[in-house]
Amino acid sequence: MGGLVVLCGCSAKHYRKSADKEVYGILQQVERQIFGRTNAFTIDTVYSHRDPATILPAEIIADRNATNLRVINLAEALDLAFKNSREYQTRKEQLYLRALTLTGRRYEFGPAFTATSEAAISGSGEGSDVGSVSSQVSVSQLLKSGGKLTAALGNDLVRYFTQFTAGSGGSRSARNTAISFLSVNLSQPLLRGFGINNPAVENLTQAERNVVYEVRSFSLYQQQFAVDTVSAYFRLVTQKDIVRNNYRNYTNRVETTRYLQARAVDRERESNVDDARTAELGARRDYINSLASFLTALDNFKLRLGLPIAEQVYLEDKDLKELIQAGLIPVEVDRDAAFQICLERQMEVLNAIDQFEDSKRKVRIAADQLRADVNFFASGSVESEPPDDYAHFEPQKIRYNAGIRLDLPLDRLLKRNDYRNALINFEAQLRSLALTLDQYKERIDAGLRAIEQARLNYLNGVESLRVAERRVENNLMLLEAGRATIRDVRESQDNLINAQNQLANIYASYLADRLGLLVDLGVIDIRPEKFWLLDPLETLLKPEQRGAPPLRMPDDRVLPPQQFLEPAS
Repeated sequence: MGGLVVLCGCSAKHYRKSADKEVYGILQQVERQIFGRTNAFTIDTVYSHRDPATILPAEIIADRNATNLRVINLAEALDLAFKNSREYQTRKEQLYLRALTLTGRRYEFGPAFTATSEAAISGSGEGSDVGSVSSQVSVSQLLKSGGKLTAALGNDLVRYFTQFTAGSGGSRSARNTAISFLSVNLSQPLLRGFGINNPAVENLTQAERNVVYEVRSFSLYQQQFAVDTVSAYFRLVTQKDIVRNNYRNYTNRVETTRYLQARAVDRERESNVDDARTAELGARRDYINSLASFLTALDNFKLRLGLPIAEQVYLEDKDLKELIQAGLIPVEVDRDAAFQICLERQMEVLNAIDQFEDSKRKVRIAADQLRADVNFFASGSVESEPPDDYAHFEPQKIRYNAGIRLDLPLDRLLKRNDYRNALINFEAQLRSLALTLDQYKERIDAGLRAIEQARLNYLNGVESLRVAERRVENNLMLLEAGRATIRDVRESQDNLINAQNQLANIYASYLADRLGLLVDLGVIDIRPEKFWLLDPLETLLKPEQRGAPPLRMPDDRVLPPQQFLEPAS
């Protein structure tokens, strides 16, 4: 029994390795066809090679209660996300399962072997007993022409036990008979369902195309996943800056309150002190709220990375400083050129175009099913000589038949409905392709506008910060001289904190808009280090493809609305 259990266990592991080898081979082949390269791909996790029975809930609970301390930068965050993200793992498994489905379709067009053997005994107390052993080995294969070929080899061994009665006693005798047979059968459609119009062949074709679509979709998902992680990281470190800004604003309000309290003895009204105290409490509230929002966002970021919520995670600020130092990387591409690049490179768009072609193929196949059936069939078989020779065949005793079977299309109502359904699905796919193209053209235009909007807001924010800093400094001096009120100081401090926080948000917002546009264009490459600071369009665009974004204002001057709202005269 122990040996049987070990054998079954080894067999299961063998089948798993066999499936992995075939699936990974398919994915590497498709990636090489699409991208000209392959990536290391596996769906294995830390639990994959363990017996599921040994993985207890207590282990998972202990893992999620881990209280490690991490100080991470953006590159480390990306690495953790790709390794630990539950969403990313599920998406990888989806790709694996799509390729696994293809192995089943391909198997149908390969030689399928079967081997059976049956031993039995039958009889009664008064008659002869019969013992038999029947064995058969067969192989069948679907053909790309739409036909099917089957070959079988079998033998039957029968032993007859006969009871003889003589006087009061009796005796038994036995005799044997053994027969072997070899048969071959072929069926081939000549009209309906021939070749590429055969439904089984179409199922294989579609399964192969589905793997291509899934590889493209997964590549797009990887890009979007990386971009979303980068954007989430910078939003977090920006929130850190805002928390610090709010705390500095709070401490400045505290100092202002204390200053006025000291002067309230003989030089300031008590109402001014109350006014300053109100502003201080408001700044205190803003600081507490921003800190709580940051900690909530940090927990959400842990979920994105697949880290236990109990872990203490701290984010480095170096990446934000590098982003600010790099400035707002421009995207100067003509909108029509951008859409043309999208048509050539964006994975979702390429899938939509190819799926439209699939729907046209489905119409052709459905129309073919309305035709008459004309099938060629042939078979041949030969048996060994009974009663006991099952090792030799005599070719001259082969039996065969062949012919053509015609089935006129007198009743094709169901096939008619399938054909009409295929036509409707074709038009639906046509509309879907048109919608996808329109959506991406809109997303590209919106992305270009958002980038220019963020750039113009950045210029405005820089100037607003300068003005706000001057106003705070001047009003504090005027307050000491008795020439300004606390309300003037409070308003200038409010403007300063707003300008600081708005400027802090612009860098992260601009980066998210720029990376999102690069994803929509299909030109982003997430493999290089610090890819978020690189400009793939710099070497990709030809001079004639460069142009101003839809919202561009020459020399950053504000243009009147008619320039955008009315047709050019």
